[in-house]
Amino acid sequence: MASDEDRGSEEGKASGEIKLGRLNRNLGFRLRRVHQRLSRRFSEQTRQFSFRSGGISALAIIEANPGISQSEVAREIDVDASIAVGILNDMRRRSLVTRSRLSDDRRRYAIELTESGRELLDEIFISVTAMEDDILGILTPSDLLFLGYILDKLYVSLDPEAEV
Repeated sequence: MASDEDRGSEEGKASGEIKLGRLNRNLGFRLRRVHQRLSRRFSEQTRQFSFRSGGISALAIIEANPGISQSEVAREIDVDASIAVGILNDMRRRSLVTRSRLSDDRRRYAIELTESGRELLDEIFISVTAMEDDILGILTPSDLLFLGYILDKLYVSLDPEAEV
């Protein structure tokens, strides 16, 4: 039989409070709620930079991995290869990245950040870091370390071959 917590009480409904019931115990739901709010703020904060979804992540991945292939970028930002190609083509048109064929495998491209790409990424991260600092200000330094540890642990449990 469901408890009052699971069903939500009439008193809660009368006061305008929406109870989450059993969703309070669902990790996916709770992570998605936080993710959606963070994503919305991230989009608002970065709208001025005119990137497609995944574009800023791709730019940061390319900076951290000079010479990375298109397929590796797609895998790391978790998009279909055809979507990654569109993102990378937009970046090339904006002179943020260069793409060159690998000499040992003519079917693959090596992607590198240009100086313009690096400068734009610096500007983006100044903006995003300020936004995240405001949000994360409620956590202590040890809370932040523990949160990072837990998130990495969950990520690896979902993909044992993943690196964090």
